[in-house]
Amino acid sequence: MKKVFLLIAGCLLFISGIVAQTVSQRLQKAFQQFETDSQLRHAISSLYVIDAKTGQVVFDKNSQVGLAPASTQKIITSVTAFELLGRGYVIPMYVRYSGYTQRDTLFGDIILDVWGDPTFGSNRYYNKKEFILSFILSSIELLKVKVLNGNIIINDSRIDNLSIPDGWIWQDIGNYYGAPSKGLNWMENQFDILLSSGNILGDTTKIIKFIPDMKFERVVNEVVTAPKGSGDNAYVYLLPGSNTLLVRGTIPVNEVSFKISASLLNPNLLFSSMLKDKISASNIKLLGSILDSKHCKDNNIKIPDVWDDLGVTSSPSLDSIIYWFNRKSINLYGEALIKTFAYEKQGFGSTDSGVVIVKKFWKDKGLDEDELNIYDGSGLSPLNRVTTHAQVEILKYAKTKDWFPYFYKSLPEYNGMAMKSGTISDVKGFCGYHKAKDGKEYIFSFLVNNYSGKTSWVVSKMYKVLDELK
Repeated sequence: MKKVFLLIAGCLLFISGIVAQTVSQRLQKAFQQFETDSQLRHAISSLYVIDAKTGQVVFDKNSQVGLAPASTQKIITSVTAFELLGRGYVIPMYVRYSGYTQRDTLFGDIILDVWGDPTFGSNRYYNKKEFILSFILSSIELLKVKVLNGNIIINDSRIDNLSIPDGWIWQDIGNYYGAPSKGLNWMENQFDILLSSGNILGDTTKIIKFIPDMKFERVVNEVVTAPKGSGDNAYVYLLPGSNTLLVRGTIPVNEVSFKISASLLNPNLLFSSMLKDKISASNIKLLGSILDSKHCKDNNIKIPDVWDDLGVTSSPSLDSIIYWFNRKSINLYGEALIKTFAYEKQGFGSTDSGVVIVKKFWKDKGLDEDELNIYDGSGLSPLNRVTTHAQVEILKYAKTKDWFPYFYKSLPEYNGMAMKSGTISDVKGFCGYHKAKDGKEYIFSFLVNNYSGKTSWVVSKMYKVLDELK
């Protein structure tokens, strides 16, 4: 009986090996066909696949070559965030006051302590703009005064407000997906532009309005009309520190109210304007101004270091932030998280310091730090270079953690697979997990750089390779 059992067990192991080998062979054939496609003639591709349960390598091509990962880099930031911050981590916002009250007047300042919450005023959560503005006003009303004889100070000094990650291009930072992260982020640091177009191809368009209302010193509209169905090919150009708006590109003909979304480079201005309107509509009179940390520094105004608390609210928990970060690929969230790593470890949030922390974390876990040659938290920088081996190792690590179900839930579904996608100019990537019909589970990363032709074409060809895992 014992010999029969050993014989059966040996056969099962042999059959298992044959199946795994068959998957490898199928991938080998599909990948060879993929690489020889004319669209990939000048491209470089990498595919790395492992068995999710055993860690055995199923397929490896160029897994140690650093490639631009685009938004697949978000899985690195996400997993690091779960580990460094914890699933329930929240980012607070305090309403405080300094000075004293006498009769119906506060002789002192209101301080809004903000910590770089990327969801502040976002429509995705409970802390929408009206909630935040009402919370601040109701907190001030606890003082039972009618006059604020001082300033409202936005203390955003804990987070670097000046830097934009290395490599971000001008065309990106003016558009909604390129909104830099600040000490105060507001409504995901974006606004909408409504345009109208006529029925003549190549004709000029007209900007109808901004939502919410925005004031620019100069607006240059170079958007022209394109064929019906051509979609949004308009790009916004903003220069940090300037108040000039330039819009270029095309929108379809015969549009009455065509919306494009732009980056809000100075969210403090819009937030301050809305808060001022909210206070003006109440029974409270503000005699001073609404100032941020930079204005205080430039005008030698000291931010009070002695205060009393009036109220505190916070962001949604980290797992909820990660959900939208990956599902909708919100770059702002990644940039805020990378700065949060630095703030929590070093007391000041900057991109460069956050990147160093990420690289050190994974080096301590056994990854070669040169496999993560990163410059931001979202993958928007074309300077980023990551190996598919590193991405798979990070995905494998995540699978061992108790927070893994929340991370897995954040991954979108493409081609019937749970995976994060990534796209920047001539870069496409997918990485994630898949359970095959036979019950085998795989972890994979697939990156392609410098392909030619349409992105949709290369995507369909990548899907065809990944279909071999099904």
